[in-house]
Amino acid sequence: MSRFLILIYGVLSYAVGMSGLGFFILFVGGWNFLPKHIDSNQPGSLTFALLVNTGLITLMGVQHSVMARPSFKKAWTKVIPPATERSTYVLLSGIVFLLICLFWQPIAGTLWDVANPTAQIFLTAVQLLGWGFVVASSFMINHFELFGLRQVYYHFTGKPEPSPRFRERYLYKIVRHPLQLGVLMGIWFTATMTMTHLMLSMTMTVYIFIGLHFEEKDLVATLGPDYEAYRQRVPMILPIPKRSISVP
Repeated sequence: MSRFLILIYGVLSYAVGMSGLGFFILFVGGWNFLPKHIDSNQPGSLTFALLVNTGLITLMGVQHSVMARPSFKKAWTKVIPPATERSTYVLLSGIVFLLICLFWQPIAGTLWDVANPTAQIFLTAVQLLGWGFVVASSFMINHFELFGLRQVYYHFTGKPEPSPRFRERYLYKIVRHPLQLGVLMGIWFTATMTMTHLMLSMTMTVYIFIGLHFEEKDLVATLGPDYEAYRQRVPMILPIPKRSISVP
């Protein structure tokens, strides 16, 4: 592939990835002005819904986690240009998010439905704050590297790409994974928690913590003692300060 085509591929992949993520955020929010959201369809077969929804989350887990592992990247970049590795990940992530939005199956029942207007506003505000955390966190590290644009830009200009380095900035001083914290806030804080929404929230939460287990191992292997010290000092998800253990 020429440098120009790789650049175009990276930009298009970014557009698809952002579109998929944006659609997912609106989909989970259950906004009534949308023709398609998480609670817009009528429930059908429970067995069919469980099978389809589990399959969709499994697809997301495999795509997100397997493609993020260094061993997969090493093999994958023998097939595709290395500069397109992250863009391909972003492209497929966007497609998977779109598939979840289009094919997530409804399940009958409601766990809670908050009627108090003030509580509704509070829950919606926290939900939006969570998605704001997702966006802000991506820029606090390197948004353009995270979504593949930096890689194709450096390839296009012929400049060597800087080596990854550990940076502890803003929200990352409070929790190690503010982006995932934002996702959890976005999927759990809602005024109406239907069983359809509950299954998505529960399965995504399980995936997030499984994914973080492997991501942390990769980060320690890549960034070394600096990240290990950071890991000991800063909590993973919940902003609860760790207690320092004094040795007499």
